[in-house]
Amino acid sequence: MEFLIPDFADPAVWISLVTLCFLEIILGIDNIIFISIVAGKLPLAQQRKVRNMGLLLAMVFRILLLLGINWIISLKDPVVTLPALGALSDKAIPLSYKDMILIAGGLFLIIKSTLEIHHKLSKDAAPEQKPKTDHKVNIGPVLLQIILIDAVFSFDSILTAVGLVESVAIMIIAVIVSIAVMMLFAGPVSRIVNKHPTLQMLALSFLVVIGVVLIAGGFHQEVSKGIIYTSLAFSLTVEMLNIRLRKKEQNIELNDSAPVDDK
Repeated sequence: MEFLIPDFADPAVWISLVTLCFLEIILGIDNIIFISIVAGKLPLAQQRKVRNMGLLLAMVFRILLLLGINWIISLKDPVVTLPALGALSDKAIPLSYKDMILIAGGLFLIIKSTLEIHHKLSKDAAPEQKPKTDHKVNIGPVLLQIILIDAVFSFDSILTAVGLVESVAIMIIAVIVSIAVMMLFAGPVSRIVNKHPTLQMLALSFLVVIGVVLIAGGFHQEVSKGIIYTSLAFSLTVEMLNIRLRKKEQNIELNDSAPVDDK
């Protein structure tokens, strides 16, 4: 696969570019959610900076991977074979470096999301709900977590792109466009998620599911991402309706408790 300048006079090139941009944005939703939740622990003045840095790092990482696309493709070659595991699998499972990266990334995502859920449910999480001050804190650990998950999602994203498009130039353009769109919407998504605790729980639960999907993919057990994203969209719609209902009930209670002038 070589770096060739595509013929933009060809409508097929534009169709491929638009399709790939759309898929990159969809595949980047879980990345945005993770970055929003992790950055939400920082003071408000630093959150936007860290979100943008995280997405820019994702873009740089993906472009570097695309420039070494032949090496990425070679990562799909099996390097070790797991024996048949009886009830779990009646066939030997060949694992490549790509599979190992997905499995490790899935484990990281499950552990991190589960710890976040436990932290938010524990009593110690109560002070975290207070408005954040503007004092600066060390963003190093947060960026490290973002870099790790960027690496995993980047491998998944690039391997998807390789299966759809042959032009590396189109892939790079799609990555730049999709990251720009994600940077545009990362702020509103982050504010909504961090404002509503129930949405945070839904987002963290979704990340646990994504972790399971990554591990399953590493063991060659395919799970339809269409079903996963459809389930997320349905759950999100129901939760937004619940939020609207709770807000409406609060307004009714405020109106009922308001003093009434009998004169």
